[in-house]
Amino acid sequence: MLVLAIDTSTSAISVALRGDDVQESATVLDARGHTEHLAPLVRRCLDSAAREPGDVTDVVVGTGPGPFTGLRVGIVTGLVFAHARGIPVHGVCSLDALAVDAAAEVGDEELVVATDARRREVYWARYAAHGGRVRRLSDPAVDRPRELPEPLLGLPTAGRGPLLFPELFARPLPVHDVRASTLAELAVERLRAGVAMPVEPLYLRRPDALTTAERATP
Repeated sequence: MLVLAIDTSTSAISVALRGDDVQESATVLDARGHTEHLAPLVRRCLDSAAREPGDVTDVVVGTGPGPFTGLRVGIVTGLVFAHARGIPVHGVCSLDALAVDAAAEVGDEELVVATDARRREVYWARYAAHGGRVRRLSDPAVDRPRELPEPLLGLPTAGRGPLLFPELFARPLPVHDVRASTLAELAVERLRAGVAMPVEPLYLRRPDALTTAERATP
């Protein structure tokens, strides 16, 4: 198995290749440059691993939540790559990958992942960490940080939410953006467990750019 993982839900455009003897990753921080950076990052990972696109057996995409345009770039790229080669594509909630990386920082405790949703809002979800593994306790949502329940703001928090709203998130963690390598590891674990991973984008709200007909719809 050789997995190509892609995530564009946060400020990081992240790509990884994972296989029995392959561990390649490439990331660029650019909140608005997903289209320009993604294809070169895929090519960089393949070249570094001395692999060709035809060697990839599975594609994994981060399904967000994330800003509409950036998230769509990653998901569409993954779908097109998989379709062209006739291989399966799987979706993983991007917040889950951040939670896994954050679990190493907190031990056995609940935590929150809060990422930048723009408009002074955050995408967030609550997790329980135990033994380096995580279990999501709430569905992903989008809210203004001040509207989150007070107990949540006191939990260890990963993502860029604490960087944007340091006065609200009391316990920031040094885990800010999704790593595609973690996304790939999560997907492989779930594949082996027989867990279905549909590709369902978590936009959570309508895009900023709407057609005239869409703007007229209540």
